[in-house]
Amino acid sequence: MIQRVLSWFQYLAVLVRKEFLVIFSDPANRIVLFAPVLIQSLLFGYAATYDVNRVDYAILDLSHSQTATEFVAKLDGSGIFQRTATLENSQQITSVINNREALAVITIPQDFEQKLTQQQASPIQVIVDGRNSSTAGAAGSYIASIVQQFNQQRLKNTAPLNIETRIWYNPNHESRWGIMPSLIAALSMMQTLLLSSLSVAREREQGTFDQLLVTPYTPVHIMIGKALPPIFVGLIQSTIIFLIILFWFQIPMQGSIGLLYLGLISFNVAVVGVGLSISAIALNMQQAMFFTFLLIMPLMLLSGLLTPVQNMPQVLEIATYINPLRFGIDLVLRVYLEGAEFSQVKYDFVPMIILTCITLPLATWLFRNRLS
Repeated sequence: MIQRVLSWFQYLAVLVRKEFLVIFSDPANRIVLFAPVLIQSLLFGYAATYDVNRVDYAILDLSHSQTATEFVAKLDGSGIFQRTATLENSQQITSVINNREALAVITIPQDFEQKLTQQQASPIQVIVDGRNSSTAGAAGSYIASIVQQFNQQRLKNTAPLNIETRIWYNPNHESRWGIMPSLIAALSMMQTLLLSSLSVAREREQGTFDQLLVTPYTPVHIMIGKALPPIFVGLIQSTIIFLIILFWFQIPMQGSIGLLYLGLISFNVAVVGVGLSISAIALNMQQAMFFTFLLIMPLMLLSGLLTPVQNMPQVLEIATYINPLRFGIDLVLRVYLEGAEFSQVKYDFVPMIILTCITLPLATWLFRNRLS
């Protein structure tokens, strides 16, 4: 029994070594195939927009005055702001922002109306989630615009309101802070997906696929042997990007490195499952590259990298649930910028695990049919 297990792993090691030799000795001069312009243009038109047509916000009204009620009604009636929570105390703000229940939390102080009636400036506090800097900036601008309108219409004879804004997780409001950590998942996905999708297709095109029929390799051997090298390469790329972000751009890491890499491993395994399924279907490298580039752009557009998922049409928002990149980016951002723990990001693992449980058995089944 032990000898059989050792023999199984020896076969696997040989196949993995062979895959690494192919990957690292290949000059990687791949021909870029025709991309489906129609699908990409539709996705750009619907998904790739920086216009913010909905801002989820929470209100903490400590005043409970008539003027505060009118101000909140002004927000609710704007057509842009959607109230998702009415808070009772300031301790609830952290959970609302961390759980992405609200992009902004507006706090109206207890002496709000009293100061206004005494001709004193009465500040309201706006806390904005800065993990998506472009959306946070737009939300802040919309709130400022509504405050200005409220001052002109309601407070003609009293002191104006002021806004005190604090941006969490991105204190300097730099777009780089939201974009760069996302690339830890996004860039590794492209390389991992391409390498895994070309693996079996390369065997067929080079005429070596039929040789697997006379080897002791099982479909499980082939699947694992061809999955490990792309996962390894993806993790190397993620590490390089991570080090550049941390040391060159000096964006501080708030969370656990172990949790970050656990998420990256789960993400890369899910992506490899998709790539191996493509590779098992494609008859040659040309088809594999075509299917890969057909898939990469929708995955990017529907990931939340370019625009928040909440701003997409409902049909596209539902489609993002089968996109591992959406949850990979969300996990990386929350761990890197927010310092989230496993209990806070555990639901990002679920879609990636489900996708893995579907695609890897599918790839194995396709290999078995090809080898039979």
